[in-house]
Amino acid sequence: MKSQARTVVIGGGVGGAAILYWLARLGWKDTVLVERARVTSGSTFHSAGLVGQLRGSLSLTQMMMNSVELYRSLSEEVGMETGWHEVGSLRLASSEERMEELARQAGWAKTFGLPLELVSAQEAQRMFPPMSTDGVLGAAFLPTDGYIDPSQLTFALVEGARRRGAEICEDTRVTGIEVRNGRVRRVITERGDIETELVVDAGGMFAPEIGRMVGVNVPLIPMAHEYLITKPAGLPLDMPTMRDPSLLVYYRPESGGLVMGGYERDPAPWGLDGIPSDFNGKLLEPDWDRFEPLMTNAIVRTPSIKDAQVVRLVNGPEAFTPDNEFILGPSEVRGFWVAAGFCAHGLAGAGGMGRLVAEWIVDGRPGLDAWEMDSRRFGRHYISREYTLARTREVYSTYYDVKYPGHERSAGRPLRLSPAYARLKELGAAFGEKSGWERANWFEPNATRGDESLRPRGWAGRLWSPAVGAEHTACRESAAIFDFTSFAKIEVRGQGSASFLESLTDNRVARAVGALTYTQMLNEGGGIECDFTVTRLAEDRFRIITGTALGQHDLFWIRDHVPDDGSVQIEDVTSAYACIGLWGPAARDILQPLTPTPIDNQAFPFMTAQQLAVGSVPCLALRVTYVGELGWELYCPSEFGQRLWDTIWESGRDKGLVAGGYKAVESLRLEKGYRAWASDIGPEADPYQAGLGFCVKLDKGEFIGRSALLKKREAPADTRLACLVLDDPHSVALGSEPVRIDGKVVGRVTSGGYGYTVKKSIAYAFVPAGAAVGTPVEVEIFGTWVAGQIAKDPLYDPRGEKIRN
Repeated sequence: MKSQARTVVIGGGVGGAAILYWLARLGWKDTVLVERARVTSGSTFHSAGLVGQLRGSLSLTQMMMNSVELYRSLSEEVGMETGWHEVGSLRLASSEERMEELARQAGWAKTFGLPLELVSAQEAQRMFPPMSTDGVLGAAFLPTDGYIDPSQLTFALVEGARRRGAEICEDTRVTGIEVRNGRVRRVITERGDIETELVVDAGGMFAPEIGRMVGVNVPLIPMAHEYLITKPAGLPLDMPTMRDPSLLVYYRPESGGLVMGGYERDPAPWGLDGIPSDFNGKLLEPDWDRFEPLMTNAIVRTPSIKDAQVVRLVNGPEAFTPDNEFILGPSEVRGFWVAAGFCAHGLAGAGGMGRLVAEWIVDGRPGLDAWEMDSRRFGRHYISREYTLARTREVYSTYYDVKYPGHERSAGRPLRLSPAYARLKELGAAFGEKSGWERANWFEPNATRGDESLRPRGWAGRLWSPAVGAEHTACRESAAIFDFTSFAKIEVRGQGSASFLESLTDNRVARAVGALTYTQMLNEGGGIECDFTVTRLAEDRFRIITGTALGQHDLFWIRDHVPDDGSVQIEDVTSAYACIGLWGPAARDILQPLTPTPIDNQAFPFMTAQQLAVGSVPCLALRVTYVGELGWELYCPSEFGQRLWDTIWESGRDKGLVAGGYKAVESLRLEKGYRAWASDIGPEADPYQAGLGFCVKLDKGEFIGRSALLKKREAPADTRLACLVLDDPHSVALGSEPVRIDGKVVGRVTSGGYGYTVKKSIAYAFVPAGAAVGTPVEVEIFGTWVAGQIAKDPLYDPRGEKIRN
């Protein structure tokens, strides 16, 4: 075994093998994989092996597509069988809502380049003869899906890595990882030490144990997952895999018989008090009682399985995460990476996942937008096993449920409460949750002021209330008050803070004390990694305000670039401050009587900050907006938060003040053309593409991404983010719908909604850069192409007069 390596991968499952393979393929040959027992002896060997590509996002789908691309060629490359069978997949729909779901997925597939087609129940039965068509309304068929042998695949990946110079060390248990000055230095094993500065924790269900060695939390729960195997019964070998989500079951062919499993409503977490040290290559005892509901459902869809001879019932632990997505990427400890939590779709994603992580390591950034899988997305509340378990149990038990846009999870709530929470509840808030925070989506009593006839058609109108329109209108015509306490708040301090921030941002942020700047932080390729406001509080102190769900991402991006000389300190101060937002034409009339500080336009200009008292509450007031109206974000120490809400509420009661929620904010920001990171913009879009070129100050000096922007200014991207207005106001896009021009699919919707002031259905999408304002477009919404056109944005107050007066 080597005593020194460029990278050490811990874990010999399919994930670790895939990362090792791709690192070696990309030229990093000085790599070692250490495995506590034998390769595949964790969860890999008992995987059911289904490979499905279509997921809910472009990045996840592309990752799965990259897996299939590798699986098609790997066997020939290494001269070993992988067990890849490209037989296609069926997904059945047994209700109207399931048919709508398939129609929506068919639209996604067009934007992803997947050949998905909708077929009849009879056609599905022709492809999968043992199925009954009872209750089946239709199905989706994707011919490029299939299944693979988990052990054969892993052995082939290992062989491919070995041939390129990688070393595999089995029966090599890791007992510790040495960290000095916040960076990995050494891996300690029972067979000796390996000096290294980069470790990948691909330990599967053992990943939390490995993470604890360096103080990194890996929030996952092993779940006992079961499937049965029947004896060969002459079934066609080329049958597709099949899923019936309404009955919670899946199938794949197996040597003329079937593999059948599913996701029961009452799952069984396992190993909560620690996984036995000798649990290698082992299964759990079959649990027929727990499997019985799935068997009952399977008999409904495949009646012949009732009399089939069962070879065995496989019961093995699979690692699931609290949000049902992979945990990938770097951690807060430099040099310690995580690749775990595959949520029973590890075989589908392994090939693409290995490529993603390896490229991320080698190139310094992932080849895809990986935030939804980023290991740093989980907040500190996931240190709690109780909370992690509650969220993960919910994920497993609802694995096959239809998730409507705006669907809110219920497990583990309420957890993080604003000081104004009691007031929101008294006012009838319909709460949502983000990053553990309870947040008002809307206030149902406001529905009486709204217009039910504006309810969007289809799914967009399911989780909706007329209150949203009423709150939107109040903000435009009088005033609305919002609880924005959940906004993430990051302070950057120290003698080097100004120059440090200037080196990361595309806009000029080290301006006068009290100046507020909207800016982005970019990667080396010019893509947008962060999008937020920066306020200069003092010569050596800045405060960043970013989205609730983006705090962890932005915090780690900034910390990753902090100099080692101690000149800059970073602190997450989210919980220290409450934030109440007040916007609308009457905002100044409501706020001015509460403070002796003049807040007229001359005394308190747009995009500035001042310390002032609101009644008895000391506040930092930021004159900024995400809704397109005059107003302020008011920050106070958390213990003053309820008093601040009450003070403003009382002042505004006779001035038309209405409590507003986040759904109104979404509608307001769409009308104003404000971008949302992770939907409209992200690491793959540059500011010029995104319509944010006004933020870029190329003359301010060097900053990350500047070199790339200089090139992009001369040779712009071939797409741009555009505002689309649809002809039918009741047809509302939800995201990922295909967009076509002249009959050709050219892009996909990034976000959409209804604008209650402009009275139009609005969508944003990347379209060809040459597509001008007025160009006719079509957006496919649940199988229907809805006409529209590219519009000049913003649709509301294009000169910005409302926010500056």
